[in-house]
Amino acid sequence: MMLGVVRRKVVREAASATVSGCSLRRVKSSAPAVFRGYATSGKEALLGTTSRLVRNFSSHGFVGQSTTLRSTRIIVSCVEHMDSPVQTSYRCYSSETGEAVEAVVPFMGESITDGTLATFLKQPGDHVEADEPIAQIETDKVTIDVVSPEAGVIKEFLAKEGDTVEPGFKIAIISKSDGVAHVGPSEPTSKAAPAKKEKAEEEKPKEEATTKEKPKAEASPPKEKPKAPSPPPPRPSASEPQLPPKDRERRVPMTRLRKRVATRLKDSQNTFAMLTTFNEVDMTNLMKLRTDYKDAFLEKHGVKLGFMSGFVKAAVSALQSQPVVNAVIDGDDIIYRDYTDISIAVGTPKGLVVPVIRGADKMNFAEIEKEINVLAKKATEGTISIDEMAGGTFTISNGGVYGSLLSTPIINPPQSAILGMHSIVSRPMVVGGQVVPRPMMYLALTYDHRLIDGREAVFFLRRIKDVIEDPRRLLLDV
Repeated sequence: MMLGVVRRKVVREAASATVSGCSLRRVKSSAPAVFRGYATSGKEALLGTTSRLVRNFSSHGFVGQSTTLRSTRIIVSCVEHMDSPVQTSYRCYSSETGEAVEAVVPFMGESITDGTLATFLKQPGDHVEADEPIAQIETDKVTIDVVSPEAGVIKEFLAKEGDTVEPGFKIAIISKSDGVAHVGPSEPTSKAAPAKKEKAEEEKPKEEATTKEKPKAEASPPKEKPKAPSPPPPRPSASEPQLPPKDRERRVPMTRLRKRVATRLKDSQNTFAMLTTFNEVDMTNLMKLRTDYKDAFLEKHGVKLGFMSGFVKAAVSALQSQPVVNAVIDGDDIIYRDYTDISIAVGTPKGLVVPVIRGADKMNFAEIEKEINVLAKKATEGTISIDEMAGGTFTISNGGVYGSLLSTPIINPPQSAILGMHSIVSRPMVVGGQVVPRPMMYLALTYDHRLIDGREAVFFLRRIKDVIEDPRRLLLDV
């Protein structure tokens, strides 16, 4: 009974009682000692002076109205310092907005300031898990995934494909709620049904009127005026070139990786005084070494023995014999590098990438083959990181895998030289005074003639030839 008195007093005198700046809008009661519903416009509300704080619940949660299962709030009301018992009631409330998080562009690397939003992997309304990729961004070097920070449903995208984005740019809004649609009270839906019926009844007479008018229109079709003959197309002059029609051409924007590769190659051509020297190598002994030990090598190390590891070891030996090839020009100085990081050019569907084998001079054949397989797989899948492509003191490009017989590779800045491998072709060679078929490969070394003289370049390429033709030199260091 005492609680009812307090309730009436709150309704009459404290219609806008506040706690921490939040107002109490409406208190509805149907029994003296039972609380039926609540409505607030803030996060906290105080019910008179004899109840606890009620937190985080929405309006229209009264008995007799339908609610959703989106969220359930527990409202605990008690009367302190009185004889009235503590009463606990449970009500379902629906959140109209729910909590939302934003997916932003991650940090893309020290040398990358922006990227292009290439594609969305999800669509609005799709459910995503935490750390699940929802979009891909193409940069000058790699493709980066934008992941969802929380599990939820994608509400909307804040950017579109092709936009240029920077780290921290908002890509999408993700609702952390379960995505169940809000269900309103039963009364508005019941009122909406008759309104739909009235609209349907109003549309029926209109349709009947239009059907009655159609026969009249069909009975008297308008007479068409004879068209004037179109003038003949002008004949092209004999000197005018016949260009292909535009509908047989396609214009596709370049990817950022392709534009970056094009810029770097052109800068290399404009900066370096490039010169290429050639030689040929007999692959007989290296192929025999591979044939004899490939099964044992695979069984012990779990990776196949290829030709690339032999050329990497040969390049390391040649760089150690000619340190100037491993150096680079920096302004008016020459920087000699006492370490050997070999870059391997890998062609991917999106463009050319050059992952780096770090510390190649300290690795054996098996370690080199494993590292090449890991980096090549990442490059093909587009998951290679920027750190795995940064640096490098010398580059090897194997155009032979595509059937190239001879080429002049372009230096990968800021390096000073690049080795080009080519396809293996059986050609007649003179061995011991006799002409015999031999598996031969052309080698090409492009170098910066500002730093490397022809003498060092020829000695460098000759060292690679000697090691490939007789791999035992690596064991004896001769």
